[in-house]
Amino acid sequence: MKAALKPAGGVERDFILLFVVMLTIAAGNTALQSVLPALGRSLHVPDSAVAAAFSVSALLWVISAPFWANRSDRHGRRAMILLGLGGFTVSLLLCGIALTAGINGWIGGVTAFVAFIFGRLLYGTFGSAAPPAVQALVAGRTTREERTRALTLLGSAFGLGTILGPAIAPYMTLGHVGGIEIGLAGPAFFAAIFGACIFAAVHRVLPDDLVPQPGTHGAAIAYPSVGGQSSGASVTAATHEVSEAVGYTDPRVRSWMIMGLIMGHAQAMTGQAVGFLVIDRLHVAPIEALQPTGLVLMMGAGSALLVQWGMIPVLKLDPRRLVLVGLVLAAIGCALTGIATSLYGIALAYALASAGFGFTRPGFTAGSSLAVGPEAQGSVAGKVTSVNGASFVLGPSIGVGLYEAQHSLPYLVAAAALVIVFFYGWKTLKAV
Repeated sequence: MKAALKPAGGVERDFILLFVVMLTIAAGNTALQSVLPALGRSLHVPDSAVAAAFSVSALLWVISAPFWANRSDRHGRRAMILLGLGGFTVSLLLCGIALTAGINGWIGGVTAFVAFIFGRLLYGTFGSAAPPAVQALVAGRTTREERTRALTLLGSAFGLGTILGPAIAPYMTLGHVGGIEIGLAGPAFFAAIFGACIFAAVHRVLPDDLVPQPGTHGAAIAYPSVGGQSSGASVTAATHEVSEAVGYTDPRVRSWMIMGLIMGHAQAMTGQAVGFLVIDRLHVAPIEALQPTGLVLMMGAGSALLVQWGMIPVLKLDPRRLVLVGLVLAAIGCALTGIATSLYGIALAYALASAGFGFTRPGFTAGSSLAVGPEAQGSVAGKVTSVNGASFVLGPSIGVGLYEAQHSLPYLVAAAALVIVFFYGWKTLKAV
């Protein structure tokens, strides 16, 4: 039971299971997020209500994640993993039922979305319990030399989930089942079924740990959302105790925090609106927009991961240059997305923007970390994760609100903000 998990070489059963837990929570959320614009249009719900459903969920995630991380340290990791998976499964099941009721006309579209938002509240509140517990469990069963690599591999599950969710969502839609039309609610039911299976596997396979390993802890992870690839900050927070508290306005990290908040909001604004953009620019029915939307989101997530896993290790740029290069690419990509009129134009432009954000997020994380000493790493990592998560609280609603005013607006506003923050960073960021 105490044997170390070995993510390199012979991967052990428990590590694979924990990896799948992380992947499931991210993929299930992004799969639903990718079909929700089409669902909202089908039910004649305002676009802003669709964004609000995820903003509320993200807010509760940001609030709840630190609480569950601390509770995991005191009451056992397995229990928190089961709580998170249970919250995920029940949430998706309730969301599926609410959407099915709306699709079949049993209740009005607005009523269906109110019930849907209630389901999202459960996801935000309880789904955030699992990731920090998974981190802590792996940290307690790996040596110090293995730990960072193992946690980084676990963190990559969220990034993979952002690709997998939108990629498979179009194939999860269903026709009539027992005389009831499921349609676009299918991804919610499939995710709930898969979550229930993983819950059963964790309950049966994972050893109990009523007494957590001393010196190990989990860290809150930013809300898993389309475009929200892992920054690595949670890994640092999980491997460093907080011995020096650093505030958001500390002169050493203040510029990094400001830039991270603006860059994160630009990414959240554009990502949330892209599903609506595909429907309106291609002039297709909502159901016909699923595969094009999945393609756009998958290309965006894939380009960001290609940058983070392939280009950054090769280029070896310092954090300041990572951020500045990323800002240029993201600004150009956002502007082009706002004016693109074809599927491939939207997909390529959004992929360019996502590649830019793929540079900025690790640059923001590394720059904030290198700006302080070893004793402050845990505190700064927590701040970075909070900023990344906070971006998905208001960002989606701001983006869709601008989209309702004019379809190009969220992308052009994001591009302008990124240009402004580029010059701010040029003047204030120091090479570290």
